[in-house]
Amino acid sequence: MSNFSFFDWIVVFFGISILALIGISKGRKQEGSSDFFLALRKTPVIVSVFSFVASEVSAMTIVGVPSVSFSGGWEYLQFFAGSAVSRILIAYFFIPVFYKYNCVTIYDFVGERFERPVQYSSSVFFFITRLLASGIRLYATALAISVITGWSLGLTIFLFLIFSFAFIGFGGMKSVLYTGVYQALSFYLMGLGVIFFIFWGGDFGFKDFLKIAAMDNKIAIINASFDFKNPNIFLLAILNGVFGSLAAFGTDYEMMQRLLTLKTRAESQKSIMYTIIATFLLVLIYLSLGSAIYAFLKFNSVTYSDKADKIVSYFAVNFLPDGLRGFVFLTVFLASVDLPLVSLSTSFINDIYSRVKKVEEKDLIKLTRISMVFFAAILGFIAFMSQKAQNMLWFAFEINGVTSGSLLGVFLLGIFTKFKGSKEIIFSMIFSSLLCLGFMIGNKLNLTNVPWSSFVIIGTFTSFLLPQLIGKFRKN
Repeated sequence: MSNFSFFDWIVVFFGISILALIGISKGRKQEGSSDFFLALRKTPVIVSVFSFVASEVSAMTIVGVPSVSFSGGWEYLQFFAGSAVSRILIAYFFIPVFYKYNCVTIYDFVGERFERPVQYSSSVFFFITRLLASGIRLYATALAISVITGWSLGLTIFLFLIFSFAFIGFGGMKSVLYTGVYQALSFYLMGLGVIFFIFWGGDFGFKDFLKIAAMDNKIAIINASFDFKNPNIFLLAILNGVFGSLAAFGTDYEMMQRLLTLKTRAESQKSIMYTIIATFLLVLIYLSLGSAIYAFLKFNSVTYSDKADKIVSYFAVNFLPDGLRGFVFLTVFLASVDLPLVSLSTSFINDIYSRVKKVEEKDLIKLTRISMVFFAAILGFIAFMSQKAQNMLWFAFEINGVTSGSLLGVFLLGIFTKFKGSKEIIFSMIFSSLLCLGFMIGNKLNLTNVPWSSFVIIGTFTSFLLPQLIGKFRKN
């Protein structure tokens, strides 16, 4: 931590103090479970938008996206194009049914549309998907902070969990929403601040960047090849962007919870449409940052041979001035504390616990907070065990693809068909997840060669079509 100056610490302390004050002030008074879970559905659209961006982005953009453009190009924008399409579909097909059924969690929808066992199964799949993805995100952030501070990875993960629970999760949805706005704004400012320093802090200029980037193909967007072993080719990236984001935003309660805190369906639809612009600008900033760091290091004849996932932390420690270095530390820290403790606990209490055991209104918030401790422990374990992961951004998508497609297929089944059979649905969810898991393991052992970017697509079609095929077979 020898590179950290007193001024860096002042920036960090001041920034974390603001986060704590927002979390405490917004979560201080709770007007019952509806306030804790849904913020009384009085959230302004702009708050919902930036909170959604903060949850979507997290450490995987701050750390992962620059590493992608540092080691490759801007092909990640292909995925975002598909993601933009998915948000439009969610706005016009998913959000209306969630408001129609007055859902506390989105799994209330499948419980009403099918039967309660489907709701239980969907919640469990959400737990698996969100815990794995968020555990990897937590590791990505803890790794970046441990590089900057010199702290051990285990200690860093522990501190993140404690802070997230104490100042954000404990206060419920209001704390999550308003701290999310603060986090999102810091993401924009940090990325732009570092880029400004790279181009105007020395001899390296924008012309030098364009020359090196063009020579080394660092800002290429379209991958027009037909090598289906490569998940970055245009067709697979677009499809994965559409299906992956439909699953991530439409069937993952961590993301959709923010959109259910608005008063009307129209406001919720407006919010997710606005996130297209807000997230695109942020992704563009961090892709530019990774490419700019690459060109800066090459211009200055600096050789970097460590993991690409550490490049932002490495650059901050070795090149940034006092204050800005501290702001990078602060931003990566802020990106880590937006853990899904509220959404996981809300889903557990609403979708499972309260369905099998009667819970009094006065006990709902207390039980939710107790379950947060349990989920925090699991997240910490997953984060610590993720140390062997390579290229964390893509690894997170790969893990997410194993289970998220199963959930998406069920939601599509509920929205676009009149199918009813719950046993067939549960079997198909399990089967499709095991199928994708088998492909993932087979790929690691060189037994199969199924692109990970197709996992969500395979899982979606399997869990959507298989129940209907089984239903027709049983009738015959």
